[in-house]
Amino acid sequence: MRKQLRYWLIGIVGMLSAGVPAFSATPIEQQLSEHIEANLPAATDLLIRSVNINSGTMNLAGVREVGDLFSEAFAQLDFTVEWVDGSSFQRAGHLVARYAGAEAGRKVLLIGHLDTVFEPDSPFQRFTRIDDEHATGPGIADMKGGNVIMLQALSALRASGVLEQLDVTVVLTGDEELSGKPLALSKQALIDAARYADVALGFENGDGDYRTANVSRRGSVSWQLDVSGIPAHSSQVFREDIGSGAIYEAARIISAFHDDEALRGEEYLTFNPGRMAGGTTLRNNPVDNTTSTYGKSNVVAEYALVEGDIRALSAEQLTRSKARMQAIVAEHLPQTAAELAFDEGYPPMAPSAGNLRLLALYSQVSEDLGFGPVTAVNPLRAGAADISFAADHVDMAIDGLGMSGSEGHTVNETGYLPSLALQAKRAAVLLYRLAQE
Repeated sequence: MRKQLRYWLIGIVGMLSAGVPAFSATPIEQQLSEHIEANLPAATDLLIRSVNINSGTMNLAGVREVGDLFSEAFAQLDFTVEWVDGSSFQRAGHLVARYAGAEAGRKVLLIGHLDTVFEPDSPFQRFTRIDDEHATGPGIADMKGGNVIMLQALSALRASGVLEQLDVTVVLTGDEELSGKPLALSKQALIDAARYADVALGFENGDGDYRTANVSRRGSVSWQLDVSGIPAHSSQVFREDIGSGAIYEAARIISAFHDDEALRGEEYLTFNPGRMAGGTTLRNNPVDNTTSTYGKSNVVAEYALVEGDIRALSAEQLTRSKARMQAIVAEHLPQTAAELAFDEGYPPMAPSAGNLRLLALYSQVSEDLGFGPVTAVNPLRAGAADISFAADHVDMAIDGLGMSGSEGHTVNETGYLPSLALQAKRAAVLLYRLAQE
């Protein structure tokens, strides 16, 4: 895998230096930038309004309210707006906006999401300025800022008449942070849009650095380990007919995952137990991720449960690692049993020649605008995202075009405000140049 990454980076450098012709910003590209700059106060206001609406994934009314806010903004650009109801997958739903230009050739999919990880009971609820360049707020960088950047770019293209040269579909999902089930329904609108498109652009915040973008993302698959043992008085543990109990078996399995060289030696692979419980009785509620147990210190545990995830850069790596984990589980301690089940999860977005070419185009745009080159994000520095469901269906895809920031998924989430205009200018010029191709 290390050699493969080296080849990707060599490919990026080669494309930047040879495969993409050099430009300087043209008059129309300068016009796009000027429009974005002139409309920055309105964009900032939209960002603040959206951040101040709680849209934790399970706050269905709040997600829909943010959807209504952005629906109005897209409608003002003459997009046809549709709300895809999410009741079939237990979520609020998705916003889909479309604009088929009269002179359209290139079909582009723009991807964002409306929900955040901050539910109504979170203490983190409001946009707050720190200084002229930074502000905090739930979802400011992940990813309400990205949604605003998308709108800024499209507004500039429309004002210049370039939007007529593009066939644009926008999908803002309502369950990126906690996907509804089944995924076949939850991600249907996104996948259908990807199958129609040629190019996919994701406006997530990547690794939070405006100097980078994603040509690849690791997939994320949840797993659940269910363990059982024979209950008995603790003084009888390890007896031949009693065995080790469920908690010891769960601990053995998790420790073996951690220490296994075949797993730990896989570059770009991570696997993590996020929740663990055990005792005499165990009740698990997968809807809200809560577990209740009862047990005593003098009783051999009958049940144990562990939940976690595994992240891989390719489907092959994921398959290989899942098989190794299953082999470890099968080596049971005496008088115990265990079953490891994997959920559907997010597929990997593997790097491709098309993705590398699109990054090269984007980097050239950035340099021509005076913002410097853009390099590929290390896959270890960014989590899974909705673009992974689209990437296999388009010729080219990149992600991380959204608002720069830090400390996402925490109550200290911070957005870098100058990136609101910077990223919008890059996106607008990239879309313009894709239209010219």
